[in-house]
Amino acid sequence: MMEDLRWLGIQWQEGPDIGGPFAPYEQSRRRSFYLDAWRKLRDKGFIYPCTCSRKDLALAAAAPNEGDDEPMYPGRCRDRIGTAMRYEAPAGVNWRFRVPDGETIAFEDKRQGIQAYIASQDFGDFVVWRRDDVPAYQLAVVVDDQAMQITEIVRGADLLKSTARQLLLIQALNYHIPAYYHCDLVRDKAGIRLAKRHDALSLRALREQGLSPSAVLALCNASG
Repeated sequence: MMEDLRWLGIQWQEGPDIGGPFAPYEQSRRRSFYLDAWRKLRDKGFIYPCTCSRKDLALAAAAPNEGDDEPMYPGRCRDRIGTAMRYEAPAGVNWRFRVPDGETIAFEDKRQGIQAYIASQDFGDFVVWRRDDVPAYQLAVVVDDQAMQITEIVRGADLLKSTARQLLLIQALNYHIPAYYHCDLVRDKAGIRLAKRHDALSLRALREQGLSPSAVLALCNASG
């Protein structure tokens, strides 16, 4: 992926290949950061251990996207909030953030405008750590953004609802709130968003078709 970006002419000042002031940049090497946040959430009573099936958690570690958002949790383990302090480590159970029922989480997006979601209606208690000892997307990105002093987050509009979840985590952890810019999604002729999982117009695929960097950039400009 980094090779393709360099081919396109993109340059960056820090990252896993060149280092930087906020290293390490691989999430696999940032476990201590995530564990520290997990402990704070546990100690403050924001999360609880959940023993529901793995099927319910199939999407928890990846960034949720349009059409495959984390399913609404029915709340079967919500009353276990008082048992969290029995756990010295997160492994072995799933950990969910207990959302404030009926609370509206609103924010102003620099592209999409004012956004508002109601906790327990638009989304339920969400996973922050999986039983196989993997921190979920929602927790990992919030912790990384804080540790790396990110002030503006740019990503796709399919993650707007995730921002509402992340704002709850940011508030619980007393982190600073960044600015958000959610881009419109690029779609094909059928209206289906272009996704890396489908290898849809990936840089590598376009390179293999013989397109030049300037031709690829022209495609991006045309889609915008």
